[in-house]
Amino acid sequence: MAKKNKAAEVAATEGENAIALHETAGLSQGQIIRKRFFRHKPAVASMIALIFITIFVFSASGIHLGTEAHPITIQGWWKYSLTDIPDTNFCETSVGCPNADHPFGQDPIGRDYFALVMRGAEQSIMVMLIVGLIGGLLGTVIGAVSGYFRGWVDAVLMRFTDFIITIPSIIIGAVLGFKFGNLGVVALAIYLGLFSWTGLSRLVRGEFLSLREREFVDAARVAGASNFRIIFKHILPNAMGVIIVSVTLMLAGAILLETALSYIGFGVQAPDVSLGSLISEYQDSFTVSPWLFYWPGLLIISIALCVNFIGDGLRDAFDPRQRRRITRKDLLAATFKKPSSEA
Repeated sequence: MAKKNKAAEVAATEGENAIALHETAGLSQGQIIRKRFFRHKPAVASMIALIFITIFVFSASGIHLGTEAHPITIQGWWKYSLTDIPDTNFCETSVGCPNADHPFGQDPIGRDYFALVMRGAEQSIMVMLIVGLIGGLLGTVIGAVSGYFRGWVDAVLMRFTDFIITIPSIIIGAVLGFKFGNLGVVALAIYLGLFSWTGLSRLVRGEFLSLREREFVDAARVAGASNFRIIFKHILPNAMGVIIVSVTLMLAGAILLETALSYIGFGVQAPDVSLGSLISEYQDSFTVSPWLFYWPGLLIISIALCVNFIGDGLRDAFDPRQRRRITRKDLLAATFKKPSSEA
């Protein structure tokens, strides 16, 4: 019985290997990764949804950078802005109910809530992207240098990383938001990005500690390659799976951190808004004007879920050890594939 089970396992493994070779024959590493990613339907759907949300938000709200004293503004297609106060729409139970002119309703002072939500989503997406860019760059470089050189370089960098990790991120964010929140969302996102790289650096360090002992690294050293070239040309591409997946998780964490900071009043400062500040400001209106709470919350959940699903798809695409279900079609294609000389 044990021999039969063993034989069945060997046959299954050979079948999976045959299918994998059939699917990846003649493809580059990038094409293989792309094919695996597009097979992950939730990740593809999330990527399309996130692109649509981003384009819709920025085209509706426009682009707003700089500070209150020195603004840089490109107007969007929506007719109302944050400062416009049109005539308030009244309904039986509340004021500012949604209608054709104000699809998201109006806030208690009459501002168009669609304009506020689009502006808040724009701020949150900008924080997410800037924090991911800065945190991903710092975490990759620090982890790569630490894992490759080891010794006292590793000890110094990792002890510094441990020190940053011991400080709760919400406290760092609150201090930075209180100090720099009035400088605009870009400045706040840059300062948050400077403290968001620690987890990624430890993961990258672990990958480099393992990869630096591989044969291709020894071959590069024998060929006379410099340490810089070995790190960024030979080892780093082999660690991109861990880096990309970790950065996507960092993006989701960044938008939730910004939401939490704005909710407690240490994020984006008035008169500007973010999704977290909108939820905080109108949480008491939930029973009489629930739309003031629903729309920001729905956007926060949608963006965070999209990023997490994309990260899940990237993990499956970069990990060659991921098993997939073998279908009858796959087995037939792998079994009856013609040799290349007969094609």
